[in-house]
Amino acid sequence: MPLQNRVTPSGDIIATPHRGLFTGNRGIIHDPATKTLTQRWTNQAWLICVCEFRGRRRKVMGGRSWTELFFLDEATALAAGHRPCFFCRRDDANRFRAAWEEGNHVANVLAREIDAVLHRERLAGRAKRLHPLPMPVEQLPEGAMVQEGNKNYLIAQGRAHAWSPAGYRAAPNALQEAMLLTPPSTLRALSAGYQPVLHPSAVA
Repeated sequence: MPLQNRVTPSGDIIATPHRGLFTGNRGIIHDPATKTLTQRWTNQAWLICVCEFRGRRRKVMGGRSWTELFFLDEATALAAGHRPCFFCRRDDANRFRAAWEEGNHVANVLAREIDAVLHRERLAGRAKRLHPLPMPVEQLPEGAMVQEGNKNYLIAQGRAHAWSPAGYRAAPNALQEAMLLTPPSTLRALSAGYQPVLHPSAVA
């Protein structure tokens, strides 16, 4: 039976056999005895990590270390409110920080300062915070994600792609009442040039 450790663009953590391209964490949020979640986060540093790093192997939810979460792709993780890890993805994290600084008109920002902004932007109480679109859907930067109704969509190559745990498919209709899932500060980083890794089904 799959563990409950796959993150959706709306930040929910679900059980599915599809692992995805990235792992990451929100701190220790599981009980290692039962391998079940006990909470949704324990700190503001919500990270996006690589699944393989220097040959290290971890037993998923195997101890009282950080809880391994998985994402279809980087756009999904960014939409949920995560950001690249400065340990296992230092180059990507530095590129993200540079774009985040440019897009948000700040300088010399620390990781914890980005985390504090993202924490405000990703949550409304304990629910996912949705934001009004700052521009028409078709003008959103590559890798942005939106929600309409109860469905999530990626914007790639100027088109909307419906998200699922297994991948994307072209949206059958134009989006009329979409709300922004990607935190606004991250959206500005995308507009400033940060290019998230997308699942192959989005660019096929």
